[in-house]
Formats: sequence, C-alpha cells, structure tokens
Amino acid sequence: MGLGKQDRTKAREELAHDQERAERLPELLRSVAEAERALDEARERGAPVEEVHEQGVRLDTALTEAMRAAYARERVLVGVGGYTDRIRRRKRLARPEIKQATQVAEHLLTVREAHRLHGIQQAPRSVV
Repeated sequence: MGLGKQDRTKAREELAHDQERAERLPELLRSVAEAERALDEARERGAPVEEVHEQGVRLDTALTEAMRAAYARERVLVGVGGYTDRIRRRKRLARPEIKQATQVAEHLLTVREAHRLHGIQQAPRSVV
C-alpha cells in the first residue's frame, strides 16, 4: 500500500523542520549548562526568592527546548519513513545510534521533570 503524494510531502516537511531543530542541540545544551550555573550561583549567594524563581524558570525553558531538539534528532535519525510507517519506525529505533539519541532525549526529559517537581522555587504572589 503506497503513500499518497501529500503524505510524503508532509513527512519531508516535518523532517526538514526536525533537522533544523536537531542542528541546534549542541547550542541548546550549552544554554542548559549556563542556566544551571546561573541558578546555582543565585542560590549560593542567597539571592531574593523572585530571582531564584526566575532562574529556575529560565532553566526549565532551556531544558524543554533541548529536550525537543533531542527528540527531533531521534526522528531525523529514524528518517522520513518513520513519520508515516510505525513498523519502519520501530525497526529503526532498535539501531544503536538511534538508541543513544533516545537515551539523551529521555535523560533531558527526566531532568526537566525532576527540576519542575523540586527545582523551581515558588515566588510569593504579589498583592494587587
């Protein structure tokens, strides 16, 4: 059963979008490290709660973008067929280089969720 021309075109467009996002992964990982350093520095120097909260949100944003780029990298490695054929996708996911990309993405997801649960200090609400 063949794919329609629209399905193939859409899959190629999604692949191109994912390639752009995946290329930014090293840059995004650097921004995660910078945001983490800034949050640690703010905590160490006893910064106000609002600043610590702001740095925590900044780290969350950086982790989210890096995670999305890591998953995009996984989809790029799977290839265009993975967008339309789940069996092909599952077979490709078993390859070692794709497993490694998946581990990076899942690690970023885990770190982000742990940070959301325990790392973002709540700022007091301001009275209007």
